Amino acid sequence: MESTQPKKKKKQYSWRDNLNALKYLPRFFKLIYKTDPLLFILNVLGRLVKSILPVLMLWVGKLIIDEIISQQGAADAQLEQLWFYLALELGLAILSNFIGRGIDLSDGLLGDLYSNKSSVDLIVKSAQIELSQLEDADFYDKLERARRQTTNRVALMSSALSQLQDLITVISLITGLIVFYPLLILILFIAIIPSFINEIKFSSASYSLTRSWTTERRELDYLRYIGASDVTAKEVKLFSLSAFLKDRFSRLADQYYKANRRLAIRRAAWGSIFSLIGDIAYYGAYITIILRTVVGLITIGELTFLAGSFQRIRNQLQMIFSRFTRITENALYLKDYFDFMDQEYQYTTEEGVSIAGHEIKSGFVFENLSFKYPESEDYVLKDINFTLQAGEKLALVGENGAGKTTLVKLLLRMYRPTSGRILMDGRDIWTIAPDEYNSLFGVIFQDFVKYYFTAKENIAVGKIDEIEDQNRIEYAAEKSLADQVVQSLPLKYDQPLGKRFHNGKDLSGGQWQKVALARAYMKNAQVIVLDEPTSALDARAEFEAFERFTELTKGKTAVLISHRFSTVRMADRILVLKDGEILELGSHEELLQNKNLYSELFNYQAQGYQ
Repeated sequence: MESTQPKKKKKQYSWRDNLNALKYLPRFFKLIYKTDPLLFILNVLGRLVKSILPVLMLWVGKLIIDEIISQQGAADAQLEQLWFYLALELGLAILSNFIGRGIDLSDGLLGDLYSNKSSVDLIVKSAQIELSQLEDADFYDKLERARRQTTNRVALMSSALSQLQDLITVISLITGLIVFYPLLILILFIAIIPSFINEIKFSSASYSLTRSWTTERRELDYLRYIGASDVTAKEVKLFSLSAFLKDRFSRLADQYYKANRRLAIRRAAWGSIFSLIGDIAYYGAYITIILRTVVGLITIGELTFLAGSFQRIRNQLQMIFSRFTRITENALYLKDYFDFMDQEYQYTTEEGVSIAGHEIKSGFVFENLSFKYPESEDYVLKDINFTLQAGEKLALVGENGAGKTTLVKLLLRMYRPTSGRILMDGRDIWTIAPDEYNSLFGVIFQDFVKYYFTAKENIAVGKIDEIEDQNRIEYAAEKSLADQVVQSLPLKYDQPLGKRFHNGKDLSGGQWQKVALARAYMKNAQVIVLDEPTSALDARAEFEAFERFTELTKGKTAVLISHRFSTVRMADRILVLKDGEILELGSHEELLQNKNLYSELFNYQAQGYQ
């Protein structure tokens, strides 16, 4: 369905939300510190030193000017002191430049380290989430917001540390102003405060807009992908979808642009007004300093120091206030990441009983099993009761949408049953440690992933901790017929697959399926699950694959989903689903005699070969 308008009421965030989000900064910096403690400490120390350099340079500048005036017109001018001040100012300038470059370097390195670490943490967290949650659109919006916060956080780190640095600088400069003319401080804050209020108001509005349009921005990313991808290019050209995609993207992008433009114009207009107030206040203070110099209350050097200090304080306070709003806005985005990482999921909170080394004895019992998707009233599966015996080969048959794949996903603990349960050797499968339960299964889905890795890595995915066992990889390839595919590749097992990366070679659908089938042989699990494993193979390749399938499943429990009855009849028993319920269960011969759905579908397919 096309999302041309926001579907939900957009939450508005206030300046209080911005301030509350600052509580995430200590945790943020703790994570950055952990990535490289020494580099982080050097960064902070460098900023502390650099923060006092501006006031020192201004003061040295004052001394230079006063020294020039004192020596002006003197017959025996003594310039040693002047040269010393000039050398001192040059040294401070060089030191400031050197430290600044070091800070920029460490900012970039720390930012990269944090981005890498937070991305790894996000991958680990995502692996602990149930599939049903990942398939929920609202939940996926949360994941998308969290994923966006794993990159470009170096800006937040740099801004927060720069804020501390500039605050120290401003305090130093303000101390100098208080000594000479305290009234300038009051004028200064009158000039700055309105701009600060304006910035913080609009930063919360900007975050509200970005957050509330998460779904639409995901759709824009998706449209970009299918409009310019090697995966979709054939159908886009064949069906002339370019204009449709262009129009849909333009329509949605224009809506987001207009919403963002309205906010940007308001922000710029109010910002201009408050900036004008600041300029007037600044020049009022500047005139005051000039008049005090004219009447002899301060020296020319002090004039230079005060004017330079006031201008620098004004600029840095504006930067501090403006940066503060960016920090609070970025902290709101940071909140999205930590909220996601802190959320507890059922899958992660149940450690489960260890079954290490367990050999399945009696099999799996499905007791009153029912399932429906969250926020849906319709059941995909209803009151399923049967037993999958250890060592049995069971085929699942039914028309599209009957619930075959859903039943398999419940067995694999990808979904949690709405009601009922599945027992393995008398134990509820949801009480078993997840990793140890998963180790029992070797699975190939019809929509298996085509990893753009090397051929070797694609096969090793089946048991990734054995990736260095070349003999095992080659054995799996031979058994699945993937060795024929590998031998046709220029780099053999080291050949990158897919066209996404340099030197990659794409495979046909049947070739990809052989590679995927090798993963099941690679794992050598106790239970083999194959969801349409030969749908992309020709008749000869399918026959050869299932000869190997028979060998693969010897002494193992197997579940097979297939629409090809030449494959299905190889199973010990066949379970027929219709509208989420068990309609028939028996051997091929028994079901043919029932004259029910299985017999009907079998005869339909048989007629196609006559």
